[in-house]
Amino acid sequence: MAKSNLRQAENTNGSSEAVDMHKFCLSWLKNRELGRRRGCEASRAQSDFIGRVYPTLQRRHWPGAPIVEESKRPHTHGAVFNLEFSPDGKVLAAACEHTDVLLYDPLTTRQFHKMERAHLDCVNCIRFLDARMFATCSDDCSVSLWDLRNLKQSICQLKGHTNWVKNIEYSRKSGLLLTSGFDGRVLTWDINKYMEDGCSHERVFHTHGLMRTRLTPDGSKMVMSTAMGYLIVIHDLDLSNMADDLKFFNAANYMRWYHIEQAPSVAGQDADGAYFRLARNRVEIVTDFVPAENYWYITSLQVHPQGWCSLSRYTSPDDDSEWTCVHDLQDSPKQKPGVTNGQKMPQHQTRPRLTHFIEEANVGRGFIKELCFSDDGRLVCSPFGYGVRLLAFDPKCSELCDCHPETPVQLYEVKTVVTHADTVLTTKFSPIHCMLVSGCLSGKICFYQPTL
Repeated sequence: MAKSNLRQAENTNGSSEAVDMHKFCLSWLKNRELGRRRGCEASRAQSDFIGRVYPTLQRRHWPGAPIVEESKRPHTHGAVFNLEFSPDGKVLAAACEHTDVLLYDPLTTRQFHKMERAHLDCVNCIRFLDARMFATCSDDCSVSLWDLRNLKQSICQLKGHTNWVKNIEYSRKSGLLLTSGFDGRVLTWDINKYMEDGCSHERVFHTHGLMRTRLTPDGSKMVMSTAMGYLIVIHDLDLSNMADDLKFFNAANYMRWYHIEQAPSVAGQDADGAYFRLARNRVEIVTDFVPAENYWYITSLQVHPQGWCSLSRYTSPDDDSEWTCVHDLQDSPKQKPGVTNGQKMPQHQTRPRLTHFIEEANVGRGFIKELCFSDDGRLVCSPFGYGVRLLAFDPKCSELCDCHPETPVQLYEVKTVVTHADTVLTTKFSPIHCMLVSGCLSGKICFYQPTL
């Protein structure tokens, strides 16, 4: 995407529309690299830009670099489970199966450091807290903090989970690190008060079958996915009071009542609405999925960069079907907490949440596939067999707010690229550059960029 290529295309195309588009491309790239965000007036032009550029996405090859067949290149670090860019886009970190963490320079695609035995078991997730500090979690039930300036050892190790730790979030609003795992616990850590004997933690929530936990960028909502086919959304999030407010809430009990249409009493509170009418930490349970079945394993979860919606990937209990869907997370302006237009029904039934869906390639059964949003939220990248698939809300690559459907519609396929020799497990967009990366089961990491 060099400027010379854009100017050459500008000279060969005399139309004013093409000239304006190429000028916008240069301006968009410059503002993106500087971390600037354009206003709503650029929305249409940006949609045109995204719609024209990303369909040209290709795997990146360097001139003169030897191309080695993936099957002939050993990867001692094992499968790549998670990829994460630093906020400034200068570092790419990869969480690997065989206890390692790999660090790459995205611009050169070269690995510049390998953290061997970063944990005692599989590394599942990496989360950057700022441009130099990041956290990792593992199947060894621990969380570690690291500093890019000194990678010989971790800053500290956080222990409090009793099963595999699968998720890390950081709340800038409260300054707390938030982790969750297969023990069903959601823990918060005040890492600024770390002492020699460790870091204190608080269990703010617990539910059976917990898979993933995400926070919206502004910290106002928490979204959790489960292995029982529903999402739990906490509105007006207050982490300091969440443990007390939801002390007796049991999502599993509520869902049992939901299916048999009988409302038990949970610790003296009516299960049909007490927790759905709270002024803070208000609970909503989302159950509308396609196809409509009682149970789904919702294994992967992401939140839109503006917090508008959630992106989840789920499989059927017998692993014969795999889907991706989008659920609206915004509060309805016509619906207040606990008000149900005169009908006695819980808050999660006030309006449908599902907006988009698509069926996935059911490849690599038993492995979690991590999908992602682009930095502007217009595109979704989903692992698709031995490659990646780019999806959009409509053919114009519009923002969700500009194409919100009345009924659920299928996601639009922008492009599919097959580059791996094994099942792709994770994908990630760069927050700065027009770049996408993917990691697969055999340990290979591929870099993609649009080609004009």
